[in-house]
Amino acid sequence: MYNRLVNKETKLSLIGLGYVGLPIALEFAKKIGVVGFDTKQERIELMKKGVDPSNEIESKEFEGADIEFTSDPEALRSASFHIIAVPTPINSYNLPDLTSVLKASETVGTILKRGDYVVYESTVYPGCTEEDCIPILEKISGLKCGEDFKVGFSPERINPGDKQHTLTTIVKVTSGCDPEAAENIAKVYEMIIAAGVFRASSIKVAEAAKIIENTQRDINIAFMNELSIIFNRMNINTFEVIEAAATKWNFLKFSPGLVGGHCIGVDPYYLSYKAKALGYHPQMIDSGRAINDSMGRYIGKQTVKKIIAQGMDNKGARVLVMGITFKEDVSDIRNSKVVDIIKELKEFDVDVDVIDPRASAGEVDREYGIKLLPGTKGRYDAIILAVSHKQYKELDEKWFSERLSKKGIVVDVKGVLRNKIKNFVYWSL
Repeated sequence: MYNRLVNKETKLSLIGLGYVGLPIALEFAKKIGVVGFDTKQERIELMKKGVDPSNEIESKEFEGADIEFTSDPEALRSASFHIIAVPTPINSYNLPDLTSVLKASETVGTILKRGDYVVYESTVYPGCTEEDCIPILEKISGLKCGEDFKVGFSPERINPGDKQHTLTTIVKVTSGCDPEAAENIAKVYEMIIAAGVFRASSIKVAEAAKIIENTQRDINIAFMNELSIIFNRMNINTFEVIEAAATKWNFLKFSPGLVGGHCIGVDPYYLSYKAKALGYHPQMIDSGRAINDSMGRYIGKQTVKKIIAQGMDNKGARVLVMGITFKEDVSDIRNSKVVDIIKELKEFDVDVDVIDPRASAGEVDREYGIKLLPGTKGRYDAIILAVSHKQYKELDEKWFSERLSKKGIVVDVKGVLRNKIKNFVYWSL
C-alpha cells in the first residue's frame, strides 16, 4: 500500500475536510495523490480557490498540492487508502451522535474495493470502530474486513489555533485490525508525521487513548473551576493561588474557565456513555462534566450580583460580552459555553451586546440566534472578557474606562487583565 501510494499508482482519500481533515489532506498532498471529499459543496468551492473555511490554514499551503476537492462520492473510487475525519458531536441529551461517522462509513462502503484500507480519525468510544463502523463497511461493500480490506484507527490530535503543536509535530497514534494493517497504516502516516508514530496494540487501545486525553483535561479543569467557586467565597483570586502553587515542580498548572468546543467538552460524554452501557456509573467523569457545564451560568449570575452590589438595577443593565468562539484565536463557535453566559444574563432582563473579531456574524446568528455587533455601542454597566483573543489581551484600562459607566464592572473569565484594572470593580474566576 505504501509503495502504491508513493508511486502514485493509487490515491489517498480524506472524507471530511474540517479543521482535522483538511490539514491532513494537504500534508499528504505534498507527497502523494489525494482526493478530498466533503458533503458541503460551498466548502469545496472555497477550498478549490485555496481558502480554508475554518480559517486555520493559509492559502499558500494549497499551492502545488496534488489534491482533487470534490463532493462526488464516485471520485473516491480512484483512492485505495481512505481516512474518515468527520465530526462526532453529542446530542441535546449529551449522548454520542454518530450520524456523520456512520454516514461516512456508508459512503466509503459503496466504493470499497479489495485491498483497500479505511482509517478512522473521528473521536469515538472504545469499540465503536469495530462494533459500529466495520459492520456497515462490510454490509454495503459485500466484503470481509481482514480478508478483503483492512481497517485502522488513528485519533486526531490537532489543536485549533495552536501554531506550535501542529499536525506534523505531534506524535501520531496508529492502530490496525491485524498486525499487517497496523504496520502499513503506521508506515503511511510516517510519510508526513515528523514527530513519529506510536503503534498502539489494538484499535480499542487507540480509541481509548484519545478519549482519555481530553477526559483528563476536562477533569483537571473542573477541579480548578470548583476551586474558583470556593476561593470566590473566600475573596481569594484563583489565578494568584495557581501561580503560588505552580512554584512546586510537580504541580499541574491547569486554569479555570469555560470548557466548550468539539473535543474536551464532548469526548468525556462518549466515555461515560460506554461505561454506563457496561454497567458502571463513572462518578468522577460525570462530576467533572457537571461542573464545567455549569460555569457559563455561574459567570452570568456572578455578573448580575456585582451589578446589584454596585447599586444598579439588573433590569435593563447593559452588558458587553467580548468573544463567543469556543476558545481564543479561533473562528470556531461549535459548543461555545459563552452562550450560557448570555442566556443567564438575559434571564435576569439584562441587555446584552456581543462582539468577536474572529467569529462569523452569519454563523453565530444561524447557530445561536445571537446578533454580533461590529463594535461597541455607548457605555456598559459591565464588560465580560469571555474569550481571551490576542487583540483583547493587549487592551488597557483606558479602553475599558471609555466604555464603562461610572460604577462599571470588569469580568475577566481567564484572568488576562489582572493587575491592569485599578479604577473599576474587577472579578475573575
